[in-house]
Amino acid sequence: MTKDIEFWNKLAPKYAQSKISDMAAYEYTLERTRHYLRPDQRVLELGCGTGTTALALAPSVATYDATDAAQAMIDIGNQKKQDAGQTNLTLFQSMDVPMTPGDAPYDCILAFNFLHLVQDQDRVFQNIYDRLKPGGLFISKTFCMPRDLWAVPIFAMRAVLPILTHLGKAPNVHFITMPKWDAKISKAGFNIIETGAYPLSPPRRFVVARKPA
Repeated sequence: MTKDIEFWNKLAPKYAQSKISDMAAYEYTLERTRHYLRPDQRVLELGCGTGTTALALAPSVATYDATDAAQAMIDIGNQKKQDAGQTNLTLFQSMDVPMTPGDAPYDCILAFNFLHLVQDQDRVFQNIYDRLKPGGLFISKTFCMPRDLWAVPIFAMRAVLPILTHLGKAPNVHFITMPKWDAKISKAGFNIIETGAYPLSPPRRFVVARKPA
């Protein structure tokens, strides 16, 4: 975990300058997410990076908390927040789902392009479940293994990734298919109400799931 955080802290300036590779897929993800957001909601985003998505979605809700394990990402995000004059958004460093005693539960928890980087996914799923209100929503988009020609370079990447991770040149990555990912969310206790893949190849699995009321 420490090496992963060091990797993202070092990458933060370059990451902040990088362009979104598939803007159409990104915008559609925002559109589908906004469909479930309301002005009275309290929302948490995990793995927010430099806050681009947080800044886009925060105007749709009452309060929006956004966390990332890398403080350098949060520092850049706070500068972007200040420049945008966004007042209902709070960004802070956290390596896990905030579990402060006495805090009100969230109406919605978001995790975009993040959970495939989490080492103990089952624990994080449990913490997400515990921090949601009954009937609350968990909305995520996660890299999954492709089944088309993209599988060839992905499998090649899997072969060299452990070496790069050991050298601090890449983060830990979990590789899982879309059906198995959906099953993992269901196993955590959620009821899946919408799925998609934006983009389709290589797939970023979009899932909207509800905690039972």
